[in-house]
Formats: sequence, structure tokens, C-alpha cells
Amino acid sequence: MLCLTVTGAAYALEAGERAVAGKAWLEALVLAILLGTAVRSVWTPGDRWHAGIAFSAKYLLEVAVVLLGASVSAVTILSAGPGLLIGIAGVVACAILLSFAIGRLLGLPTRMALLVACGNAICGNSAIAAVAPVIGADSDDVAASIAFTAVLGVAVVVGLPLLGIALGMSGLAFGTLAGLTVYAVPQVIAAASPLGTVAVQTGTLVKLVRVLMLGPVCLLLSLVAPHLGSQGEPHGEEVAGGSRSNRPGLFHLVPWFIIGFLALVAFRSLGLMPAEAIAPIGRIATLLTVISMAALGLGVDVRIVAKAGGRVTAAVVISLLGLGAISMALLAALHIA
Repeated sequence: MLCLTVTGAAYALEAGERAVAGKAWLEALVLAILLGTAVRSVWTPGDRWHAGIAFSAKYLLEVAVVLLGASVSAVTILSAGPGLLIGIAGVVACAILLSFAIGRLLGLPTRMALLVACGNAICGNSAIAAVAPVIGADSDDVAASIAFTAVLGVAVVVGLPLLGIALGMSGLAFGTLAGLTVYAVPQVIAAASPLGTVAVQTGTLVKLVRVLMLGPVCLLLSLVAPHLGSQGEPHGEEVAGGSRSNRPGLFHLVPWFIIGFLALVAFRSLGLMPAEAIAPIGRIATLLTVISMAALGLGVDVRIVAKAGGRVTAAVVISLLGLGAISMALLAALHIA
């Protein structure tokens, strides 16, 4: 109920933004973690609250990741063409490696560097939230990564169209660039809108392909996570959604929610999922993610987030610039102008 209360307040603030400004500059997902953190700053929940917060941060988030698979179709992906599909995968891989290296050079802990890298390369907050339980990241790392990534995401939505117009980019080229660099699907649509319908359609398609990389990346990270260790990490053993524990058998190697995500992708691709169910499933996934973000915020120690802020901000900014450079190189290689 505490997490739901914070979630309700986040949605109310988002509605207020839309009423005053015509659109939401900060979505409920971002507002939920900020509100949760604000509550934690003035009040530390006692033991009676811990079970509900942990459940919301872990299990509801994992269910949300599964439901995200319903928004991805193999038919839609293949329509982009092999060159662009391979290019998107290459951009994501290069961006993760580059961002992780930047984070480590700036002194970020291994898990936080991975969170920033995956958020930057794939889909911002959603990727950070999905990767966190796979690598055993603690709630402070998750909150810091999401908070700074969210702020920069808003800046990109505002600034990227100005770049596209200044460079005289076509709708196809700018849509591809937006899909490769902007974090969330709604943000891609907002950023691409000033350059027309083609830009919006292209950006959305590229972004969906990019989101699909979340499954393989999480699978790979689940294999390397046991070898990350805890030496040199600045935080304790508390992780996002609970304590670090080894998962026996198959789920130790492949988290159940990744299997579920891929299963829904297959159902959608084979036409086994009713078309009218896709939109409601997407809304449920979004709601569960917002509740999870509220829970993560409620588990945040603001002092730790503030201490890590400068380094995280630098890592996210430099990584995003690197992602933009890699994306522009792909456009040049594919002769998309």
C-alpha cells in the first residue's frame, strides 16, 4: 500500500504536468522513484514495511519485464531489413562496452557501471530496472543510475530535434538516430515528432528492435553475474528488491523473467496473442514498473546517491555522447541521410 500510494502520487503529478504544460516532461516512472526517495529522506520505513517494498521492487518488476515481450514482434523487427538490424545490435554492443569502460575509468563500482551502460545503450530506466536483479545491484545504485539517466533523457528529447533540423536530416535518418539514442519509446515519439511522420514511424521501429536487445543482454549478464564478486564495492549486501542469493538450477543461469519475456515475443510473433490484448498488457507492464520504481525509491539512502552523483552524471553524459557518435557512424555506413 505504501508503494501504491507513492505510485498514485506520481501519476497525479504527471497528470498535473499535462494539464499545465500540455505534456509530461517527467513521466510517472521517474516521478515515482523521486517521490519514493523524497519520502525516504524524511522518514525511514520500519521493519513492517520491508517485505512489501522488497516484493514490489523485485517480483512486480520481473513480471513487468515479462509483459514487455508482448510489445515486440518478429515481423516488425524483420521489416527493418538485415543491415539495419545487424547495425542496431552492433550499436548496442559497442555502446555497452564503451559506457562500461567509461564508468569504470570514472571510478564507478562494477554493478553501477553496468547499470549505466545498459540504460544508456538499450532503453534507459526500463533496462536499468531489468538488469538490476540479474546482476544483484543494490537499490542505491539503481536509483542513482535511473535518476541521472532520466534527467539526461529529458534533455535529449528537447535537444535532439534541434540537432536534426540544424543538420538538415531526413525523416528516415533522424528517426533512426532518435531510435538509437533516445531512452524510452514515448520519448522517441516526442523527439521525432518535429521532423514528421516518417521520423516517428522509423524511430519507433528502431527503438523496438533496440528494446529487444534487453533479453540477450540480460541473459549474458546472468552468466557473468556470479563472477562479478563483491570486492571493492562501496555498498552492502542489500540489493534491489531483496538480498543477494544464488538461484539454483536453470534460473541461476537464465532468470525466469527472461524466459517469460522471450516466450511472449514468440507468442506475439506467431499470432497466438490477441491484438486487442497488446495495449492493455503494455499498460499493466508500465504500471508494475512504476510501482517497482516507487519501491526502489523508498529503499534509497539519499546520502549515497548524492555521493555518487557527480561520477554517475559524468558517466551518463560521456556515454550518451559516445552512443550518438556510434549511431551517426551507422547512419553513414548504411548511407542513410
